[in-house]
Amino acid sequence: MVNFEKTVESLRCTGFNPMPDTVSIKIPEAKDILWRGLKYFCGEDASWLPEYDRVTEWMTDNRGRGLLCFGNCGRGKTVICGKILPVLINHYCRRIVTLIDAAKLGNELESIRQKHLVCIDDIGVENISVKYGERKIPFAEIVDDAEKSGKLLLITTNLNIDELTAKYGERVVDRLRGITKTVKFEGKSMRK
Repeated sequence: MVNFEKTVESLRCTGFNPMPDTVSIKIPEAKDILWRGLKYFCGEDASWLPEYDRVTEWMTDNRGRGLLCFGNCGRGKTVICGKILPVLINHYCRRIVTLIDAAKLGNELESIRQKHLVCIDDIGVENISVKYGERKIPFAEIVDDAEKSGKLLLITTNLNIDELTAKYGERVVDRLRGITKTVKFEGKSMRK
């Protein structure tokens, strides 16, 4: 009879890791804390939008999954993923989130692949990376790495799911849906 737990553990020294090292996030009073973060970063312009309730569900218990915020411009995706959540993850989990603008993925792919918690802002604007004639799709590689190793991704994009599929393919988007909670941001821009 196979003892999977014992056998998998004995194979870890070979690099075999079928159980990714996911990051657990459980922030108490998430709605209140997100609201305080919005007021801190947005000042008097802060307002609560319906999609933020889904973000607070994720903050309360992410179940080891990242967060994909997609949809309309000016709805707070970057403020939440790129400013508030890195502060909260540092405070509550004692972990550092590496922030990167998607347009820089091609230049910083190898260093980003070494990180375990990554926020990528504005997916969809980056180009295919070409180094020494080798063409790479940096975002696809990051998603693959995240699925295999349990990396936590915080992702923002103005593209919808169909546009993401057209740009990266069904395989990447299917994996992305498996490793993140998706939150759609709808409505008019809140920028003034």
